[in-house]
Amino acid sequence: MTQTNPLLAPGELPAFSAIAPEHVNPAIDEVLAGFRTEVDRLTADPSARDFATLMAPLERWEEKLGRTFAPVSHLHGVKDSPELREAYSAALEKLTEHGTELGQNRELYAAVKALHEAPDFAALDRARRTVVEDSLRGFRLSGVALEEPARSRFKAIQNELSKVETGFEEAVLDATDAWTRPVSDAELSGLPESARGMLRAMAQDKGVEGHLATLKGPVVQAILTFADTRALREEIYTAYNTRASDQGPGAGTHDNSGRIKKILALRHEAALLLDFASAAHVSLADKMAGTPERVLGFLRELAAKAKPVAQRELDELRAFAARELGIADLQPWDVAYASEKLRERLFAFSEEDLKPYFPLPAVMQGLFTVAERVFGVRLVERQGVDAWHPDVHFFDVVDLDGTVRAGVYLDHYARAGKRGGAWMDVCRARLNDGESAFKPVAYLTCNFAPPSDGKPALLTHDDVITLFHEFGHGIHHLLTEVDWPSVGGISGVEWDAVELPSQFMENFAWQREALDLFAKHHETGERLPDDLYAKMLQARHFHAGLFLVRQLEFALFDFRLHLEYDPARGAHVLEVLGEVRDEVAVLPPPAWHRGPHAFTHIFSGGYSAGYYSYLWAEVLSADAFGAFEEAGVFDASTGARYRREILAVGGSRPALESFVAFRGREPMPDALLRSYGLAA
Repeated sequence: MTQTNPLLAPGELPAFSAIAPEHVNPAIDEVLAGFRTEVDRLTADPSARDFATLMAPLERWEEKLGRTFAPVSHLHGVKDSPELREAYSAALEKLTEHGTELGQNRELYAAVKALHEAPDFAALDRARRTVVEDSLRGFRLSGVALEEPARSRFKAIQNELSKVETGFEEAVLDATDAWTRPVSDAELSGLPESARGMLRAMAQDKGVEGHLATLKGPVVQAILTFADTRALREEIYTAYNTRASDQGPGAGTHDNSGRIKKILALRHEAALLLDFASAAHVSLADKMAGTPERVLGFLRELAAKAKPVAQRELDELRAFAARELGIADLQPWDVAYASEKLRERLFAFSEEDLKPYFPLPAVMQGLFTVAERVFGVRLVERQGVDAWHPDVHFFDVVDLDGTVRAGVYLDHYARAGKRGGAWMDVCRARLNDGESAFKPVAYLTCNFAPPSDGKPALLTHDDVITLFHEFGHGIHHLLTEVDWPSVGGISGVEWDAVELPSQFMENFAWQREALDLFAKHHETGERLPDDLYAKMLQARHFHAGLFLVRQLEFALFDFRLHLEYDPARGAHVLEVLGEVRDEVAVLPPPAWHRGPHAFTHIFSGGYSAGYYSYLWAEVLSADAFGAFEEAGVFDASTGARYRREILAVGGSRPALESFVAFRGREPMPDALLRSYGLAA
């Protein structure tokens, strides 16, 4: 099987063109069988009780399993098909079952515990100690202490959850792809040429004439921001915000209502079996925040400062919309449109004015130059790498001494069969155990509007920030110096600190020194003019209050939903959402709005009871970037210290310890408010 199955081939990178759905489960079955045999051998061997003979083999098998499944998981996100879905779903069920089995293996738990309690444990280096400590915590969270029938029930819950969560994500993708709408010439009014080109490309993609609206992120954003036709804005807002629900144009077709109820019930039941009060308590077992009280206190303190600002911003926007735009009753589908018009009035520029200065090839080159100056690495394109689409590029990450440290795939454009949003994921983890050495490899995936009308892809500044954000995640994985996959790169990092490197990178997209590397007009080569940059900076905190209360709504909704779940009452999702909106929102959406039904972050993306992490980590990232503001944006010694103390150590020590090692002190909470321009 190894010779014929590309998922089991020993190559440095996956052979994407050779991978077919029928390869998935035979490969997974073979690796899982080998893993189980190894676990049986380790538990039966009383001499396998030190790191080299117990943990190192487990790390090797975890790496092999990850290497086998990562391309499958990635293809499920970027090149979906019914056959792949079926294979992916079956494989995921097996992996979930394996993970639960492993976590409930008492003989293995006893072996790891014996290693931890041995007199020479303290002599291990920090990374090895963390591997062991994290493993013990993992056993406890997997129900290693459970007796029957709770033990079997916990296992069944994990299997069912993985199925329902996958179903949730697939329903969102299907609902997104199912809706299209022709846009008439009259309805193009207000849309800039770049948006019209995107709508033409969407029509061509579907084999129809003219212009076509879809629910892909860049299309929705362009129409809500620029379309003069209010009815078109309302229609796309309605379709987008009722995806996979019981409302809107696709009502009931891909409805996630039942899946949400099931996911919350199963998570709560699993938490009770582990003797936690709620799924939120389980979530915090491996996070910096520690307690629900601390999370809620953090969010509500922010809300108290942000909501009055947001209300003032909304009042000003309402008055402007009524006075200047003839919109007497400002609705949610008017907000982006009216905001853009007000921004143009206040700062005499539009987001669209910036796009000619952000051609994607130049932005990428600028991003690579920032990486070279700050982190001391070059990204060198490698030709001829087997990828899943012709638009994908592969780069080697090379130290300044010429050492190839890692590799990264870049997949920039939105297309059918590719889930929305932007993300970084692991293709290969770093492993260096004395027997074999694997370099880390990452996927960086975005959904930018593709090139059209003979022009390069032109990014909004928001797109530039997204790209820098995902690159920050990527560099965290790629520059790890930890040899053990479970605590290297992003692995093992507390979930509410894992956004630190990504949000940190966003800051460079606002610095003149960084922008001068790439913000040049795609036709003339002219650098971003000083007056336009000044306006951009003035507008940076425009409607920061409105943005922040929206993030607080997501975070509080997610956390309270998991914290307060009551089996006797069921999910009461919309009720909790209504209470949260009463607390923090200033413009509640219509009653038919079904945002939760497409909230993949918390129902299928790993952020359950953890969405607050974005804001929590923003405190860390804003404060960390302050060190560069003090020393110089490209200060090499500060960059080297950041690389050494934050990026290189991955999850091998607590994030707070890494932050203090870099900054020389604990984080200052007011850094976040300063970053939003809301500090008193």
